Amino acid sequence: MPDTLPAATTIIDDDRWIVAGRSFSSRLIVGTGKYKSLEETAAALAASGAEIVTVAVRRVNLSDANAPMLQDFVDPKVYTYLPNTAGCHTAKDAVRTLRLAREAGGWNLVKLEVLGPPPHLYPDMPATFEAAEALIKDGFEVMVYCADDPLAASRLEDMGCVAIMPLGAPIGSGLGVQNPAMIRMMVEQAKVPLLVDAGVGTASDAAFAMELGCTAVLMNSAIAHAQDPIVMAKAMNHAVQGGRLAYLAGRMPRRLSADPSSPLAGLIR
Repeated sequence: MPDTLPAATTIIDDDRWIVAGRSFSSRLIVGTGKYKSLEETAAALAASGAEIVTVAVRRVNLSDANAPMLQDFVDPKVYTYLPNTAGCHTAKDAVRTLRLAREAGGWNLVKLEVLGPPPHLYPDMPATFEAAEALIKDGFEVMVYCADDPLAASRLEDMGCVAIMPLGAPIGSGLGVQNPAMIRMMVEQAKVPLLVDAGVGTASDAAFAMELGCTAVLMNSAIAHAQDPIVMAKAMNHAVQGGRLAYLAGRMPRRLSADPSSPLAGLIR
């Protein structure tokens, strides 16, 4: 969702965004899966500056005190947990997973994703609509992963989803934003936060997503699968901030001809 430009754009001291009545300063959301250890998870999150972390309810230990628990390394008093439905391929499984998460931790702000079959794991939009409708009726605040489709995004927003999260590219592909025109159209029409989710591979991908006007960027594999996740997390932190500043600054027009940086008048001859 495009934000109103501040009066002074050279330095932004308090450029916050709001989702479901909650205010955040970091525009980077980071997943908690795929790291080599919970210690590495904690270190990467700290380096990223993220305030919201996604939690794959079906894959992360949140309740068995006899095994290492995510909460022991990623303090839920410091981070906002965003339970998600990673690994769900039906609306029924997605709804059941988030209802169990709410019973376990009281979480109401959630991320919905319903995936199609491998190898592409593209968002299953009919199942996503079905699950979103059921969850919203059940009182959940739904941030929804979806196709890069303005019509689908508009429908999800009208249903009551609190954030729209189109893929930049297939999950875990690292291909970057493959359809910037559609993402930009979705940004321009959105009345709720719009976040690129999935497909980011490196810092330039995150910066590009922010330059398109996205509210924030969500990623996991790009950090967790980097050769040095801690350094990449820091890179992503800077990239998201840089992309946001570039969007607010307003890029120079593109030209098909040169435009000399020095004036031609008054040359010494």
